[in-house]
Amino acid sequence: MSPKNDCNQTHSKEFSTGIIEWLRGKGSILIVTHDHPDPDALAAAFALQHLILIKTGQDATIAFGGVIGRRENLVMVNELEIKAKSIDGLDLDTFNAVCMVDTQPGTGNNSYPADRRIDLVIDHHQLKEQTQACRWVDVRPEYGASASILFEYLQSQDVKIATKLATILFYAIKSETEDLGRDWTKSDRDAYMKLMPLCNNRILHEIARPKSSRIYFKYFETGLKNAKIYGNALIFNLYAIDHPEIVAEIADFLMRVEDIEIVLGLGCYHDEGVLSMRTSQQETHAGVLMQKVIKGLGTGGGHSMTAGGQIRPLESVRGSLGALEYELAGRLLKALGREHSEPDLLVAR
Repeated sequence: MSPKNDCNQTHSKEFSTGIIEWLRGKGSILIVTHDHPDPDALAAAFALQHLILIKTGQDATIAFGGVIGRRENLVMVNELEIKAKSIDGLDLDTFNAVCMVDTQPGTGNNSYPADRRIDLVIDHHQLKEQTQACRWVDVRPEYGASASILFEYLQSQDVKIATKLATILFYAIKSETEDLGRDWTKSDRDAYMKLMPLCNNRILHEIARPKSSRIYFKYFETGLKNAKIYGNALIFNLYAIDHPEIVAEIADFLMRVEDIEIVLGLGCYHDEGVLSMRTSQQETHAGVLMQKVIKGLGTGGGHSMTAGGQIRPLESVRGSLGALEYELAGRLLKALGREHSEPDLLVAR
């Protein structure tokens, strides 16, 4: 183990010991994820819930805003029996401690009221200013997944990782880093390799290859037909969607287009504009680029190769979704230094 990894493990031990002692006796505990939670958010919440239960005997409630719509995520929740509730149906005054995982205060991607106290934040995105006011903060933007941080907590506290917990943690790291192909560290790799032999392979197979409805393929058709290429950048618009995660899924898919290095996708979920960005070039830093593209319209951020954004409410932006796509395309091209690029259609009509 490298000196840096030794340092990470020591920090995980000290931090997890501290939060366990602080949470002991608190009673009602809430764990909040970002809206429309992905595998990493769900895994981190599930692992923290398990750690709290084993070490303090207290059961914590996992809550999220929005929906779990992506088929892989639904299969994972059902197969691994992850119990999570809509935050809208909870009386937040009843919780004595509030934890936030895979998101932070002020990011705009979670439904926890901005004026309420948050005690604990665990995340792998860039540290936000509002987060620094929280009592307990463990934010590691160099990590590929929040699940890797929680894995270190469990290991450092000698908590046995049973098959279901191992499977969700492994799948979270697998999906977040694309099988250690993007935005990963040695800590992510160590967690990935240690969890792999503990997993339920049947469930992993079912999560990775779920049956999908016909509307799922209709979104792919819409994305392909609307995709426009500006040099090495591709922009697509899905218009109205029934779950937000489809934008990121199609962005991942379109990164396979030859000579494309940057993909920006847009969709409309109810009154929310959903954006997703992918790049194959770490030096581009998708998170920073997303913030430039969405500045003044909404909130966004991410990592060197992946990023997301949201515009809430969408009606705050004048014009149609087509006009918004045009505006975002112009901002992206300006940030890339090629404002006068003319688009080509990905698929000829």
